Amino acid sequence: MSVLLFVLGVLFVAVGIAVSIALHEVGHLVPAKAFKVRVTQYMIGFGPTVFSRKRGETEYGFKALPLGGYVSMVGMFPPNKETADGDVRRSSTGMFQQLAVDARQAETDRLEPGDENRVFYKLPVWKRIIIMLGGPFMNLLIGVVLFAVLLMGFGTSQSTTTLASVSECVVTGSQAAAGQSECTDTDPAAPAHEAGLLPGDTITAFDGKPVASWAELSELIREAAGRSVTVTYERDGVQAEAGITPLLTERPVTEEDGTPVLDDGGNPVTQEVGFIGVGSQTALVRQPATEVLPMVGENLQSIAGVVINLPQRLADVAQAAFSTEERDPNGPMSVVGVGRIAGEISSMEEAPVQNRVATLIGLVGSVNLALFVFNLIPLLPLDGGHVAGALWESLRRGFAKLFKRPDPGPFDMAKLLPVTYAVAVLLMGMGALLIYADIVKPVSLF
Repeated sequence: MSVLLFVLGVLFVAVGIAVSIALHEVGHLVPAKAFKVRVTQYMIGFGPTVFSRKRGETEYGFKALPLGGYVSMVGMFPPNKETADGDVRRSSTGMFQQLAVDARQAETDRLEPGDENRVFYKLPVWKRIIIMLGGPFMNLLIGVVLFAVLLMGFGTSQSTTTLASVSECVVTGSQAAAGQSECTDTDPAAPAHEAGLLPGDTITAFDGKPVASWAELSELIREAAGRSVTVTYERDGVQAEAGITPLLTERPVTEEDGTPVLDDGGNPVTQEVGFIGVGSQTALVRQPATEVLPMVGENLQSIAGVVINLPQRLADVAQAAFSTEERDPNGPMSVVGVGRIAGEISSMEEAPVQNRVATLIGLVGSVNLALFVFNLIPLLPLDGGHVAGALWESLRRGFAKLFKRPDPGPFDMAKLLPVTYAVAVLLMGMGALLIYADIVKPVSLF
């Protein structure tokens, strides 16, 4: 059963990513057609064509390698300049210039009668930017929608006032750090245990004050150290009360996500607070629509941090892959790693189905936000590279107009083909490294 659930999790994310890629390309396709550019192909994947069908002037299909997709538009590069006798001027500067000449000629050869005003490079700069940003912003839209479904439809996992555990005794932070995990005869009894509280009880009030969240209850317990107060709880639908005296004890300081705070020496930081010895159950709590964009913003900020520090992150991945070091769970990973995480989540039979589905939806949403950020990098062949080229053309034409110089014409993106090929090789190398690392040293979240 676990193997089947693992496979279902992988398939869920695989289909989600495939659909996201397809919609990314739709984000390019729709504005291109709206601006009358002739689109020859809309393809999902690369390599040999597996299936295609032509509708109007565009061929739609699937390629053998489902590692991305593309929309092919005519006139991505301006034509070669010609000599007086009509022959294409051949540069004598070498291979890189020849690449540009050949690329421009290939674009020219694709033109058909009537394409003169339907080529990409003749569009106003703002239209080209809209076409190139259409793909990344489609991923952003998908991410926002999926996080809205996650937060508003399922909710976020939060601690509740229903008890998951009740300790029999008090084990101090220093005792726990020393390895003590069981009660001894010298350990004081935990106040909650003495008060008769049991796992499954829901605390509704503490010290006469109603509580609706674990944060509220924790704050009241901390403040009531050494005082005898009343705790009100519900058990099997029946309200009950008990007297309880929180102990002043040493407890570890934790971050908002529950991880312990460490001092400069790597030791847990502790503080003295009121303590009764209970743990909370977690449940999915639905959030309002106002929480969606802040959550998306936090994810974008985190992803941008990874992208900005990508060289160092990749170096860390390489070091972990070829040594005994552990992978950083917040570092980059390939689709193989994402699929493995999805399988692990899906096969956690001890977790409720609702929680697992919610986590998978959040995972696909995060992948879309990552695609949005990554595609904005201003390097060809990424969408951000085309946007940067269009902005540079606008800037230099603006300066020419300002200083009353001749219009320099469209910026020739073909001149950047050597950079494009270099970036493409780096991207393939990065992908190979991440796939290798995800196989031999996978990220483990559980």
